[in-house]
Amino acid sequence: MSATMSISVAYLDGVRLRRALQAGIHRVISRQEYLNKINVFPVPDGDTGTNMAFTLTAVLVGMQSSVERHCGRLLTLVADSAIDGARGNSGAILAQYLQGLSDAASNDSHLSAQGFASAVRSGAAYAREALSEPREGTLISVLRDFGDAVQGFVERNPQADFIAILDHGLQRAVESLNDTPNQLAVLKKAGVVDAGAAGFVDLLRGAYDFARNGSLRQVPELVAPSDGEGEAPRAAEDELTHRFCTECIVTGTDLDRRHLREALSAIGSSLVLAGSKTKAKVHVHADDPKEVFRVCARFGAVSGQKADDMRQQTREARGTGGGVAVITDSGADLPESEMERLNLHMVPVRVHFGEVGYLDKVALTASEFYGLLRTNPHHPKTSQPAPGDFRRQFQFLGSHYDAVVSVNLTSKASGTWQSAQTAATRADGAAVRVVDSLNVSCGQGLLVMYAGECARAGMDANTVADAVARMRARTRTWGMLRDLSFGVRGGRVPRSKQLLADLLKLTPILATTPEGFVRQGGILLGRHDQVRRFARFVAKRLDPARRWRLMVGHCNSPDEGERLLVALRALVPLLVGAWTVEVGPALGAHAGPGALVVGAQDYQPPDAPS
Repeated sequence: MSATMSISVAYLDGVRLRRALQAGIHRVISRQEYLNKINVFPVPDGDTGTNMAFTLTAVLVGMQSSVERHCGRLLTLVADSAIDGARGNSGAILAQYLQGLSDAASNDSHLSAQGFASAVRSGAAYAREALSEPREGTLISVLRDFGDAVQGFVERNPQADFIAILDHGLQRAVESLNDTPNQLAVLKKAGVVDAGAAGFVDLLRGAYDFARNGSLRQVPELVAPSDGEGEAPRAAEDELTHRFCTECIVTGTDLDRRHLREALSAIGSSLVLAGSKTKAKVHVHADDPKEVFRVCARFGAVSGQKADDMRQQTREARGTGGGVAVITDSGADLPESEMERLNLHMVPVRVHFGEVGYLDKVALTASEFYGLLRTNPHHPKTSQPAPGDFRRQFQFLGSHYDAVVSVNLTSKASGTWQSAQTAATRADGAAVRVVDSLNVSCGQGLLVMYAGECARAGMDANTVADAVARMRARTRTWGMLRDLSFGVRGGRVPRSKQLLADLLKLTPILATTPEGFVRQGGILLGRHDQVRRFARFVAKRLDPARRWRLMVGHCNSPDEGERLLVALRALVPLLVGAWTVEVGPALGAHAGPGALVVGAQDYQPPDAPS
């Protein structure tokens, strides 16, 4: 492309589109810290920039697998990469937008102005349809306004070139972005625009600046072609040298690949080290994923961690097949004994302390997490599993079961359910039902256990999912927070509320609502005898004529967890099951050490199919 304004671009082919996308993606990556700072909706956890950067990095890697000149095939590659790599709310929406572009243009070797207009409007519709509760003043508003502006401009100017089309669309997107605070009160109060929408405008601006002034040499490659030898074959269980198929991405300015290879070879097998001196993809079979990630962290920043239990996968592959597999995310807290008894599966939440990332309950135990929470200067950020994490599990389980039921963290507090939903639509050959638990922690864990019992009773996937949906109304969760400072650090609790609670010696109790929200459910006055009083608070809300299952969770306070369970046993007459568990990072990052949780389920045994 020329660097002059006189250039005219009448159509897009795969090469032109790839260059423009690269430029836009690099702009978003360079702006991720700013996007993090303005992130206040839907949760002010400061990770929108990071999530969008992760999502779009997956697109970059995907585009580098081949130089595709066919526009439709390139968009298919882009959409698949985005779906598999999506992180966070904005990342999932953006991935679905790209899927809409792909579906609209999959057969087009070249994109005309009319074809481009149709594709971007399709993408906006896909993104909106992916949300159960779309909100104006967010990314979906800017996607729609950009698409409408492009469509209108092309209708008025059928022969317009792409630079003029992008110029007009970008101007409208900026106007729409600047209007987001007028549509969403939380943005106006914070004095910011929507972070996800700002990231999309950055993507457009980068692509437009490149089209107007750029050249391919000004768009550096993020990852060099792979020097790996591909995925190692999965062994039978008795042939496995190591247990976990472990993967991550290591980035740095000048990675010492030879020493990284040697260090990983000493602790694992089937090693594949792909990438470049600035970014490497690690694949290794190992018994301790934590050690793999620790080794990699000595060489650069670690991200994209994954660890699949190959022994469990091999047992599934050798099984007789049939039935329903039940899976959840690690936002659910439930005993290991029940996981094994009911053959439950779990996709880990990702936990980040600064630049260091972990896989919850795989590469980071609960006790290790609370140790870091007390000592690490960075407050942890949790991010939902990417759709690709669910998709990989769905497709594996779908190849050995008739169907899969996924019971996930409440959609009112996390995008995890949406990630699972997106993955379910892309899981080739797998019949998947995704259920919003409308619960957290121990309550979610009780619902996952109930799903496992329904599956063991021989119910099909639809019957299991429907039974769990009915049981949601009979399952509640309460949490007693002793130290609000961790919620303040994570942006979930205003500093003023902590000061008031400390001044008046108040102990707040959170509760899930029937709609799946986590809200204040009560207050204990004073700080004395909190465990016994919390037990009485919960017991008063349980009908003594009903049969109850209870799960008590503790945040690094096992003795008090046991005391709470003993107290509840004395207060709840018809107790048909009770457990204690350690609460994981999904809730513990905000509740802090010392918090206690109770999940209660008005239990009815699953009915066997007639």
